Amino acid sequence: MKKSVLIIGIGRLGSHLAEKMQDLGHDVMVLDSKEESIKKIASHFSDARIADFTSEDVLRTLDIPSFDLCFITVGDDLEASMVTTLTLKKLGAKYVAARARDEVQCELLRKVGADEIIYADGEVADKLAIRHNGNNIFDYIALAGGYAIFEVPIIKEWKGKTISELDVRKKYKINIIAIKNGTSINPSPMPDYTFREGDHIFVIGQSRDVFKMSVKT
Repeated sequence: MKKSVLIIGIGRLGSHLAEKMQDLGHDVMVLDSKEESIKKIASHFSDARIADFTSEDVLRTLDIPSFDLCFITVGDDLEASMVTTLTLKKLGAKYVAARARDEVQCELLRKVGADEIIYADGEVADKLAIRHNGNNIFDYIALAGGYAIFEVPIIKEWKGKTISELDVRKKYKINIIAIKNGTSINPSPMPDYTFREGDHIFVIGQSRDVFKMSVKT
């Protein structure tokens, strides 16, 4: 499902995350107060803006409730991150993920309304984008050639049926490598394993195939 994404702060993490979310087919708006930051990436995005993102008046013009996800990737200015987080939630943001450098910043951002805390750059941006690409992707590890390992909940209709009965590999083009239920892990489950309520599967496959399956969970 295509999502509307707002990314505030276009440093290393913000630009990487914006590119990844756009590559995954989502509508992305990028916003930064520094003209040079926007100029570097403006040609890659249809909506790149220079503005004071700590201003409530500025954010109000963006129709914040229309965004499915808001990411604040400003790492060096805690006050700006806190003010922006608070304002976004005040204006009706559905989901705000904010960057923190340590546990103290994490706690402060949580107190002003952040739904999720981001800690690092690079690879974390990829994982963040993939996880938010589908509502039901719990974890992700990239492999070579477009393949990855994902943790996803089972499709509701799978409950009470076996792996072989569902013919998962042929129908969904994925391989189940483990099953988790609570704290219990079943590595290399047998074809006669019967799925239960609360099961999560660890699968390996092409990202596009897992995305198609995760939409149904």
